[in-house]
Amino acid sequence: MKKSTTPSPGKFISLEGCEGCGKSTQASLLKSALEAQGLTVVMTREPGGTPTGEMIRDLLQHHASGEEITPIAEVMLFAASRAQHVHNVIRPALAQGQWVICDRFVDSSLAYQAGGRELGLEKVLAVNEVALDGCWPDCTLWFDLPVTVSSARVAERGVAPDRFESEALSFHQRVVDTYEKLYQRFPERMVRVDAELSIAEVEQAVRDHLQHTLGVSL
Repeated sequence: MKKSTTPSPGKFISLEGCEGCGKSTQASLLKSALEAQGLTVVMTREPGGTPTGEMIRDLLQHHASGEEITPIAEVMLFAASRAQHVHNVIRPALAQGQWVICDRFVDSSLAYQAGGRELGLEKVLAVNEVALDGCWPDCTLWFDLPVTVSSARVAERGVAPDRFESEALSFHQRVVDTYEKLYQRFPERMVRVDAELSIAEVEQAVRDHLQHTLGVSL
């Protein structure tokens, strides 16, 4: 009997959280850990991940036209970047049996636009369901951090804040509160990680969670 050459489906892991939660550091550590197990890993980010997405990212983070981006337009721009990302990067990688690690994905739009911008969860979710076309993460790691700690960490960076980092503390509190709501709404894929722990402790928590949720031993 001829052995099938069709690769096993890959897994899709997204990392979420407020500013300064350490998810980008953990994304790099996770990529190394998965590759050490012989897995092929694609690490990407949102907004961005494609040439078109990176142009949209620059527009969203450092908008310089002088015209304010309306909340609804912001949702649409994020969704446009995401649709391109799913079609050109994420789906092809998964079909080839690769694992995808994405630094922010759909839950960022739900937290920042539905929550932070107060547009409402159902409205933002409806737009993004079109962009996703059914491509949801297998596991979402939510790095939970109090907004006061988040603000202090961002200030310690010593770099000019972008449009979102510059928002008022009340905006970021709504973002954190919405992540909590998403965690309650999507318990089958969302995992809470205490981001106040040390980098090593957070890394170990991530490994433990992925062994439990995806069956991968790291």
